[in-house]
Amino acid sequence: MANTDTLASSTPVVEAAAPASRMANAIRALAMDAVQQANSGHPGAPMGMADMAVALWARHLKHNPRNPAWFDRDRFVLSNGHGSMLLYALLHLTGYALPIEELKNFRQLHSKTAGHPEHGITPGVETTTGPLGQGITNAVGMALAEKLLAAEFNRPNFPVVDHRTYVFLGDGCLMEGISHEAVALAGAWKLDKLVALYDDNGISIDGKVAPWFIDNTALRFVASGWQVLGPVDGQDAEAVSKAIEEAKASQGKPTLIICKTAIGKGSPNRAGTAKAHGEPLGAEEIKLTREALGWDAAPFEIPEDVYAAWDAKAKGLAAEADWDVLFAGYKAAHPQLAAELTRRMQGELPASFAETAARIASEAHDLAATVASRKASQLALEGFTAALPELLGGSADLTGSNLTNTSHTPALRFEAETGAVVLGAAPDRKAGAEDEKAAPVEEPPHGVIGRHINYGVREFGMAAIMNGVALHGGYIPYGGTFLTFSDYSRNAIRMAALMKQRVVHVFTHDSIGLGEDGPTHQSIEHAASLRLIPNLDVWRPADTAETAIAWAVALAQKNRPTALLLSRQNLPYAPKSEDALDHIASGAYVLSEPADVGLKGKARAVIIATGSEVQLALAAQKQLAELKIAVRVVSMPSTTTFDRQSLAYKKAVLPEGLPRIAVEMGVTDGWWKYGCAAVVGIDTYGESAPAPVLFKHFGFTSENVAATVRKVLSK
Repeated sequence: MANTDTLASSTPVVEAAAPASRMANAIRALAMDAVQQANSGHPGAPMGMADMAVALWARHLKHNPRNPAWFDRDRFVLSNGHGSMLLYALLHLTGYALPIEELKNFRQLHSKTAGHPEHGITPGVETTTGPLGQGITNAVGMALAEKLLAAEFNRPNFPVVDHRTYVFLGDGCLMEGISHEAVALAGAWKLDKLVALYDDNGISIDGKVAPWFIDNTALRFVASGWQVLGPVDGQDAEAVSKAIEEAKASQGKPTLIICKTAIGKGSPNRAGTAKAHGEPLGAEEIKLTREALGWDAAPFEIPEDVYAAWDAKAKGLAAEADWDVLFAGYKAAHPQLAAELTRRMQGELPASFAETAARIASEAHDLAATVASRKASQLALEGFTAALPELLGGSADLTGSNLTNTSHTPALRFEAETGAVVLGAAPDRKAGAEDEKAAPVEEPPHGVIGRHINYGVREFGMAAIMNGVALHGGYIPYGGTFLTFSDYSRNAIRMAALMKQRVVHVFTHDSIGLGEDGPTHQSIEHAASLRLIPNLDVWRPADTAETAIAWAVALAQKNRPTALLLSRQNLPYAPKSEDALDHIASGAYVLSEPADVGLKGKARAVIIATGSEVQLALAAQKQLAELKIAVRVVSMPSTTTFDRQSLAYKKAVLPEGLPRIAVEMGVTDGWWKYGCAAVVGIDTYGESAPAPVLFKHFGFTSENVAATVRKVLSK
């Protein structure tokens, strides 16, 4: 069957009942009216981009308003998300479940039309675009996911993965540093199904951008491996449409279309000025604008001919129906591939995942190795990447330090000339009736795509691209850097938590334990800071078993991201019972009861520790036992997970009436919520010296932990 673009375009199209100018003016009117009623918002960008929207949404975008989650739809991202009324108007006009009442309720409590588009709240919104620059970066992730899925699943005559990613962006997106990271990677990855339309209006909040934004944008994108078209007249829908058509023909390069526009187009006194950017036009100016546009409909009223011109429901249903026929043929020819693609796009783990996770945890427990938790992470990943082909890893130029690569994740590479994904050797599959154990060969030979990404030194870009990959579906992204550089990634981590996306951040070198690199690289406040992000799970495991289970829990979380904080230095395995092993997934558990010196069951205190400090707690427990002081040791690899447990479980782990002493190489503030009587932590920056010297200098010794317990008990 033919390419799905051809299928969609072959659907009969009813001649529009309204010209493009009236279709664009409908957007302008809705933007003016909604912002005015809310007395808050940004009317200028939607008014300026309205004709660009007509060109894309009415003539090129493949989507189905009746099924916003249709897999093979084109993705549309409004990176300059402050212009949200553009997207809300488009969703309403084309037939999504966004009635006019929601537009009237713009920016109000519990409405589906928030100040910036929010994924999961409004049907048809692909990503939450608030912080500028992250939208274009999410779009790069979406386009990457599409390209990789196509390479992995498409077969001759069955292009079941065949859609584009379109993004509108503005000056602010291009000024943000993250856009440089994303644009460079999109060019390196040759994402020719990514089309960005630049709303080049020369205005930001402070006025004309010329004094502070003098980049040659066209040359910047060309230098990054993009095709650049324009400038075109962004207020001419036909000109923009022709540029989009040319962009769709690109091979091996993403495309930037520079659209010259006037912010607040149509407003006699505000167009082209900063006054149109972030405030209502005012009743009098709206009246004048309506007259200038020839728009005589009342506020929030759209003429029937305009609704008819915009309505995309029939075309969308036809496009999806054509794809359904294509996929049915694919399913008949390649049933295993079809089932696998369906599973992955639904975000479901393999049916055997629980068994796989239990096996990997058991192997980690039996191994009982003394290794850094970053190495323990890699050991766990060997098993998980073998069992889960959707795991897509990477590192921000620290692969050898983060240990995010495995034998099942070859490096992702692209053909220099065509931009095609380089396929590695196909799996060794035997065929023959003589071997009863041989797997039947259903598929023709097909290479393996690279599953480990070299992001370069681009932590923020990596984090936001991973969000885009997760939003697209089909892969579970994970990426690594040093914990101290989570500051660079933080806003994208926050957006993943806000959007409830399954993204895994591998943060190694988690403390002063990395030693000589000094305070710039030694994480002090980072664990506590990450724990403050709502809906983000943070794990700081102590050994191989805790690390394996942390990975298993992270992968099973469909609706939240995870940060794994891992050590550079080797950590001894902490012996634990089967019962303790079973409770690691709860975030905290009783690792060791009082030593067997006639004190069992008579604990006088509880030592809570995480990560590398668990060994200090266990050593201190032994020293205290020699003094006939019984203490319980609780390992708490994930405070965020433990906090979600039942009150009964929390009391079982941390009994009431027993003083608690926390031990962690980080700031102490976050531990007081557990009713700690003392915290062995560090509230200053580190020093440059070998790790053992630093541990002694800052008091991270078993002797100091034991002394702290004695001091608490002496009060």
